[in-house]
Amino acid sequence: MNKIGHLGDVVFVVSEKTLRTFNEFTRSSASRWAKHEVLGKKPLTQWIGPGLDTVSFTMRFDAQYRMNPRKELDRLTALERKGKALPLVVGGKGVGVGLWVITSLEQTWSNIDHLGNILAATVNISLEEYVK
Repeated sequence: MNKIGHLGDVVFVVSEKTLRTFNEFTRSSASRWAKHEVLGKKPLTQWIGPGLDTVSFTMRFDAQYRMNPRKELDRLTALERKGKALPLVVGGKGVGVGLWVITSLEQTWSNIDHLGNILAATVNISLEEYVK
């Protein structure tokens, strides 16, 4: 088994039994700035501090890789709806300085059988840094 990392209890792994990985991983960060209006002049700019980082990535679930796509999607949806802050770890190292919350999930059910079972699906996950 090759453990790539995890988001909370969702483990990114490649093994003989499971293929649960991600791709198109994007991390964004930005500073916070204030503009103070000055009569007759350009506004003054002041650095306030760092902003919250965001991360997004795509996961694909496919029944041909011994996955139950519906179960995987339901698990991620439950995590998102709980609003719980989760650690994000890739390559044995935490991403960012703390925890992350799922801000959105976008599911695409790309292959469904004649009984309504999802055979293949992708999910786009968006996270935001969580600071207490």
